[in-house]
Amino acid sequence: VNKPGNASVLTNHDFFFCLQVILILTKLYDYNLGSITESSLWRSTDYGTTYEKLNDKVGLKTILSYLYVCPTNKRKIMLLTDPEVESSLLISSDEGATYQKYRLNFYIHSLLFHPKQEDWILAYSQDQKLFSSVEFGRRWLLLHEGVAPNRFYWSMMGSGREPDLVHLEAKTVDGHAQYITCKMQNCSEATRSKPFPGYIDHNSLIVQDDYVFVQLTSGGRPHYYVSYRRNAFAQMKLPKYSLPKDMHVISTDENQVFAAVQEWNQNDTYNLYISDTRGVYFTLALENVKSSQGLEGNVMIDLYEVAGIKGMFLANKKIDNQVKTFITYNKGRDWSLLQAPDTDLRGNPVHCLLPYCSLHLHLKVSENPYTSGNIASRDTAPSIIVASGNIGTELSDDDISMFVSSDAGNTWRQIFEEEHSVLYLDQGGVLVAMKHTSLPIRHLWLSFDEGRSWSKYSFTSLPLFVDGVLGEPGEETLIMTVFGHFSHRSEWQLVKVDYKSIFDRRCAEEDYRPWQLHSQGEACIMGAKRIYRKRKSEKKCMQGKYAGAMTSEPCVCTEADFDCDYGYERHSNGQCLPAFWYNPSSLSKDCSLGQSYLNSTGYRKVVSNNCTDGVRERYTAKPQQCPGKAPQGLRIITSDGKLTAEQGHNVTFLLQLEEGDLQRSLIQVDFGDGIAVSYANLSSTEDGIKHVYQNVGIFRVTALVENSLGSDNAVLYLHVTCPLEHVHLSLPFVTTKNKEVNATAVLWPSQVGTLTFVWWFGNNTEPLITLEGSITFTFSVEGMNTITVQVSAGNTILQDTKTIAVYEQFQSLRLSFSPNLDDYNPDIPEWRRDISRVVKKALVEATGIASKHILVAVLPGLPTSAELFILPYQDTTGENKRTAGDLEQVLCLLLGVCVYAFVLGVPLTFSPSLAAPLVDLTPSHSGSAMLMLLSVVFVGLAVFVIYKFKSTNARPADSQGNQAKPGISALDNWVGLPSG
Repeated sequence: VNKPGNASVLTNHDFFFCLQVILILTKLYDYNLGSITESSLWRSTDYGTTYEKLNDKVGLKTILSYLYVCPTNKRKIMLLTDPEVESSLLISSDEGATYQKYRLNFYIHSLLFHPKQEDWILAYSQDQKLFSSVEFGRRWLLLHEGVAPNRFYWSMMGSGREPDLVHLEAKTVDGHAQYITCKMQNCSEATRSKPFPGYIDHNSLIVQDDYVFVQLTSGGRPHYYVSYRRNAFAQMKLPKYSLPKDMHVISTDENQVFAAVQEWNQNDTYNLYISDTRGVYFTLALENVKSSQGLEGNVMIDLYEVAGIKGMFLANKKIDNQVKTFITYNKGRDWSLLQAPDTDLRGNPVHCLLPYCSLHLHLKVSENPYTSGNIASRDTAPSIIVASGNIGTELSDDDISMFVSSDAGNTWRQIFEEEHSVLYLDQGGVLVAMKHTSLPIRHLWLSFDEGRSWSKYSFTSLPLFVDGVLGEPGEETLIMTVFGHFSHRSEWQLVKVDYKSIFDRRCAEEDYRPWQLHSQGEACIMGAKRIYRKRKSEKKCMQGKYAGAMTSEPCVCTEADFDCDYGYERHSNGQCLPAFWYNPSSLSKDCSLGQSYLNSTGYRKVVSNNCTDGVRERYTAKPQQCPGKAPQGLRIITSDGKLTAEQGHNVTFLLQLEEGDLQRSLIQVDFGDGIAVSYANLSSTEDGIKHVYQNVGIFRVTALVENSLGSDNAVLYLHVTCPLEHVHLSLPFVTTKNKEVNATAVLWPSQVGTLTFVWWFGNNTEPLITLEGSITFTFSVEGMNTITVQVSAGNTILQDTKTIAVYEQFQSLRLSFSPNLDDYNPDIPEWRRDISRVVKKALVEATGIASKHILVAVLPGLPTSAELFILPYQDTTGENKRTAGDLEQVLCLLLGVCVYAFVLGVPLTFSPSLAAPLVDLTPSHSGSAMLMLLSVVFVGLAVFVIYKFKSTNARPADSQGNQAKPGISALDNWVGLPSG
């Protein structure tokens, strides 16, 4: 079947099979434009013999991007349009024959169909919003905003219990992540539930079967929590010193969690752990399993679960820098190497002796549904495994061959010397192999006896570049579709291969034989003998529907059916004994007097193991009465694990005992602020003990637990703070060289709790750290120097920087202003900076003194006043430095000047005041006596109009009697004054 193509573009494709119907969506991507320019929808109703193009039914100009099929009703089809062109979806209820188009007001990024309700869908938008529909996409309701990508799930709890419940991870206003559940048709703030108290790590929510997992990092270490069947979350317990830094949930089948954990000393390997039924207590199953990075940066663990046989896994383990393949039949309780084939493909003997030599397999599964991975198995063919690998001391990427096992991994046969894609047809009764090659091919290989012998068939008259193979997923899987190109510039070619004509009849009962699952001769696997039926290899008949296992008979329990319990390790003699870090009596710590608990024998039966009698009674945990104990190991913590809290907010304290019973003890808690509480039982503290601190400070929180057998106490020091909003560094504008200067960090609010002050002086790279907000220092170099202070309060750090002039000698005098300026003085730093700039500019124009020798500081408060500093200088050659006499001459010149200005249209006068300090020529002069400014809030100024006045040189008046006023903008030339 030919599909029109375009030689300049790459064609992408999606396939869908439903009964006799095949749908194909193709998209043409133009590399020059960087976008999809065309799409085509093809439909076949005869298993791919003929195809009809449906572009006229979906819209000739419509560009489609994705094809979805309802998993519970394959007659229902959904197509998404390209969001770069339009946001719409097309819906079909007749296997894609006809479509209805619906406009969307959002752009769909991904869809999640309900596992049971065919019309229920969740849609995730490109702007992280989650929508729900109960009408198969015809109408949508916004559920929540700020949802993490791929972190939304349908409830899978039980059969039909809350089927409309949605689990999602959402971002809060302040950027934290939270686990939320709500109904798909009502997710308002009032109806949402938050099953996990507090925040979680971003992108950490996993909902899988009966389990919910979240991660919370504290102290630089991740902690993992699990909820089983929607009960309260419990922290997952790994062996004490595993110290995980990454975890991936591999499987949650049969009420047990299989997890891969990368520990503190691992880089390219993971350890496999397996849990109890609640997913809380984990024991080691296999160490150092190889891992790698996927194309999208995802972690890939070399672990493969064999389909059709529960508890059977293959794993590639790293041993002394060599990777070897191991197999288990009992969920990781026991592992063994793979026995290599006895002969090669030509019948020559293979000399490979365990454990020095074995068979090693590549375990990567293809993420592309149209190409096979390195290994394949099927539920409907539970004994057949096909994989690529090599024989030797370790797994290698060289000399790769294909191997098959028809007895569930016990023995293997080499089938090809090069890699092939293998497809299962007729429930595994037919295996189809196609060579992995970049060259065109026209032959494939068929086996009707589980890979023992292969026949060569031609599937096309001309050699074809094969891009993929797809099998029809029905009961009688005897049709496959091969798609590819005759040349790199040709159109798509789809080749239908139908093997039904090979068989002349369906299989009858006498065509089958029994086959017993075993592990190297051991028939009891997971506590049962399982006997399957297989088609006899010499019978060439079509199997049709798969019948599954014939019988399953429980075995008598032996030690092999039990693994070591949490906290126990298997020693060389085979016994499970307590690890050095584990106290077996710790399991009774949550036990109340008068009740009972399960006292471990050191063993636990492998989950899903069906053995009976035998040693089961001896190895099973025994109920034991809870002992009466004096309280020991009391801890008091906050619910979020932090030692800080905000003033006026609820703080929740939690009490924990290593030994003893809180419920039968007297509990006293003193919050350290004059308030204390007492409880007579645990019921009052199950949700924690809440308290609100009205003041800031460090409070000593003490807890006492006592019963008739004894008591224990614990102490916690809690830092209560309020948010730091502003910091201002207060210090003089000018100081004398080598004299002490005081700098003070002024805070708002003034009481915020425990603070740390970090000071930088000039260009020093090493700061000075203090706990006080004031500091005294000296400068030994003349010129302009900077001082920076950072104030750390909890998670908040604020900073302020000031500049101070340092000279051996300088002159200063106080400036006063006409009173009308006070009406316009908002008393903020920004206003004072602008006024100081205007004053300086006016003085420079009135006197002709260079601006670098004048520094003006407007003082805070009313009445408005300022201080003028006359600074020494030297020219660029370092000579002609101003003397004290020079400074006095400048001072005398300034004393003879009176300056007028207009501020906001109001005339005012500023002039030198003789009451101000006039001169500083002595080494003992204190800069702090000159000026100390405080920091307040900014208010802008209008334009200033300045003109200078001298009694001996007055400007002529205009016709109204007003003096002429040359204008200067207040925004001209920032003077570079220190702020304050």
